[in-house]
Amino acid sequence: MLKISLLEFFLRAIPETFLMVLIVHALSRMKINFKKYLLSSSIFSVMVYLIRLLPIQLGVHSILNLIVLIVLTVLINKVDIIKSTSSGLIAFIFTFLLEGANFYFIQSVLKKDINEVMTNPVSKVLTGLPSLILFGIFTIIYYIILLKQNKLR
Repeated sequence: MLKISLLEFFLRAIPETFLMVLIVHALSRMKINFKKYLLSSSIFSVMVYLIRLLPIQLGVHSILNLIVLIVLTVLINKVDIIKSTSSGLIAFIFTFLLEGANFYFIQSVLKKDINEVMTNPVSKVLTGLPSLILFGIFTIIYYIILLKQNKLR
C-alpha cells in the first residue's frame, strides 16, 4: 500500500495531476476547455489518491494512474485516444526522470537517506518539490509556446 497523507495529497498530488492533464493537452496540441480541465483534473486527483490506497505493489499504481489519465482525457477532454496514450506515456516518463534526478541529488549531493526522507510526509513533500516545480515550469512554458504559435486546436 502506498498511502499518502492529506498534506501530500494537497501539496503534491493535486498540483501534479493538474499538470499531467495539462501536458497531455499540450502534447496532443489541444486547447484547454477550462471546465473540462477542472473536472478531469479533479477526478484524476481523487483517483490517484484512491489507487494509492489499494494493496498493490510499487509500480502498479503508476500503470493504473496512466490508464485513468488516458480514460479521463479521452472521455471528458475529447483527446484522441492515440494522442492521449502517447502523451500520457511521455508525461509519466518525464516525471519519472525528473524524480529520479531529484532522488539522485538528495542521495549524492545532500547525502540524505531516501528511506528516512520518505517516512516523514513534510520532508517527502519538500524534497519532492524541485521535480514538481521543474515539471510545472516545462509544462506551462511548452503550453504557452504552443498557444502563442497558434499550434493548438
